[in-house]
Amino acid sequence: MSRLISLAVVFGVLGLGLFVVSSSRAYQPERIDTPPTAKGVVYHDENENQKFDSGEKTLSGIRISNGQDIVLTDANGRYEIPIDDDTTIFVIKPRNWRTPVNEHQLPRFYYTHKPGGSPMSRFAGVAPTGPLPKSVDFPLYPQEEPDNFKAVMFGDPQPRNQTEVDYITHDVVEELIGTDASFGVTLGDIVFDDLDVMDGINKSIAMIGIPWYNVVGNHDINRDAKEHKFSDETFERVYGPSTYSFDYGPVHFIVLDNVEWVVPQGEGRKPTYRGGLGKEQLKFIETDLSQIPEEQMVVLMMHIPIIGVHDRHGLYRLIEKRPLCISISGHTHTHEHVWITDVDGWEGPKPHHHIINVTVSGSWWSGAPDERGIPHTTMADGAPNGYSILNFDGNDYRLDYFAAGRGSDYQMEIEAPEVVPHGEPNKMFVYANIFNADQYATVTMAIDGGEPVEIPRVREVDPNFKKTVEAEAKILETNKSAWRKLPKPRTSTHLWKGAIPDNLSVGVHRVTITAKGRNGQVFEGHRILRVE
Repeated sequence: MSRLISLAVVFGVLGLGLFVVSSSRAYQPERIDTPPTAKGVVYHDENENQKFDSGEKTLSGIRISNGQDIVLTDANGRYEIPIDDDTTIFVIKPRNWRTPVNEHQLPRFYYTHKPGGSPMSRFAGVAPTGPLPKSVDFPLYPQEEPDNFKAVMFGDPQPRNQTEVDYITHDVVEELIGTDASFGVTLGDIVFDDLDVMDGINKSIAMIGIPWYNVVGNHDINRDAKEHKFSDETFERVYGPSTYSFDYGPVHFIVLDNVEWVVPQGEGRKPTYRGGLGKEQLKFIETDLSQIPEEQMVVLMMHIPIIGVHDRHGLYRLIEKRPLCISISGHTHTHEHVWITDVDGWEGPKPHHHIINVTVSGSWWSGAPDERGIPHTTMADGAPNGYSILNFDGNDYRLDYFAAGRGSDYQMEIEAPEVVPHGEPNKMFVYANIFNADQYATVTMAIDGGEPVEIPRVREVDPNFKKTVEAEAKILETNKSAWRKLPKPRTSTHLWKGAIPDNLSVGVHRVTITAKGRNGQVFEGHRILRVE
């Protein structure tokens, strides 16, 4: 009995001890981990060595972001911002200051903190960056940025290899060397799936000699990524963050990543992409725009047209009350001016102007080669490949279209029958494909200098492009490797159609097409008809 009592006492003491220990832990205050932060300074790099040296002036009121939050540098030019182990910190370039550029004219406005580096992938991502530096500093350099300036816009250069990089070099880069544009932007699909080609196209575009910003496209992502957040690792290594903003002159530019990489669950289901922004990016846009005056012009730059983004209405809510906001994209390999209204859920007082930009690669470098060996690569809406230039004058803007290798006067293609029968009722037409015209353009047709008659805009396939597709298809039937087949013709948004009068006399007649744009642009083209 005494032994049992002793055991009971022992177990009782042990139990009490365990209870005491457990109770002691329960009453310890919980540890609260403070999120890590990056600190640094923004400064005027007077000796341009990209190091913050003693005596160099710091800059207050400069915006710094981690992709979601935005903080301002204090009176001493210093900032502090939350980060995690996969954060890109960047300075939002203010007006009248420039950031460094590398040897390829790519702006270096960011620092990537990724201690473990990118996941393994077919194409290299970010190498491990190691511990966070004690100070992540951003150098800036003063420059004059007037109200009036130009920006070059490239849609989808999309080279598969160095041969197609060479097409780009000779078709558009050479004629842009010496441009008075302040900077350029590629609106996504910088390359065509082979991300190693980025090096070659960067070297080519650098020859233009101006800073060059880039937007991520669906052909610029790591397609072996297991989730969306890892799909832009190579883009991030080469170009930096896929979402960022900057000021130039009086205009605020926001670069968006609207390519969502979707990896479905379940065997046999293939990854794909869709147009989307996501909550985190919408938060950045909201935060960014909350610090931009409503009277300041804002330009959104993206790859997939805004009307093809599944969560676009969240973006609409952020921009529709701003009186001065436009957007521009690539992706469709057509050139279009889209005016977004309440039909698409827009609630702003005025329609939103979205530009789908002409592509450098046209129809993916397809079609018969010209005398230089470069495919004519006409787009499916009948417009030639090329690029555009956005002209800004304060809050006014104008988009100019440049057909590759054709000169600034080449703004339309006129299609008409070669011969018109005399004295017979006929239903023959003149078609004018006016590449950069929109629904607000006024287009007239005059014959032999007579009274101009307004002609209607139509939604049809460009007949000239249709003939080209059919003619080239016949050649490819016997020689499939002659060149890459052109795409199927698509309805054009910039096509006008005028009936040829029945009472033309026998002989030759000059048709003049004149287009007047909503912002004062005037385009003119001519075609000769023969009446027999």
